Amino acid sequence: MTKYDFSIAGRWRNRETVKEVLDIVRSNGFSAYSFIENLYKGEKVEFSFVGDIEAIMQKLESLPQDDPFVRKVFDTDITAERNSDNFLLVLPAGISGHVEAGAAYGMGKKCYAVGKLEKTETLYNIFEEIFPDTNALKKWLNSSK
Repeated sequence: MTKYDFSIAGRWRNRETVKEVLDIVRSNGFSAYSFIENLYKGEKVEFSFVGDIEAIMQKLESLPQDDPFVRKVFDTDITAERNSDNFLLVLPAGISGHVEAGAAYGMGKKCYAVGKLEKTETLYNIFEEIFPDTNALKKWLNSSK
């Protein structure tokens, strides 16, 4: 079982920023898991860094909830989240990322977010800190070593 310092979640449509955050975390000496490194090859959907992201997401979002591909992605991501000490949400994030944040909080993980808030949400108080940008995150990670 692999253990991680951080589980990093966000929106696949925002994968470039998620990748930047993942690189920042690792360059500061922390281990991290992120869904963007799982380029699943399914019969109906294939996640990759090339191609039309909207078409990929529309295919995924049209699958039934009990599709084996959907279950595989869930099992992989939730296992890594369970095996992480901290959770980091990259904003803007979708429904899944926000659900993951709630799950992490419920598991007793320290939760953080990075990015601009679209609006005030009372439940964003689950986050120990919300970094306004990646520079603030870098500074904090550097001081956390």
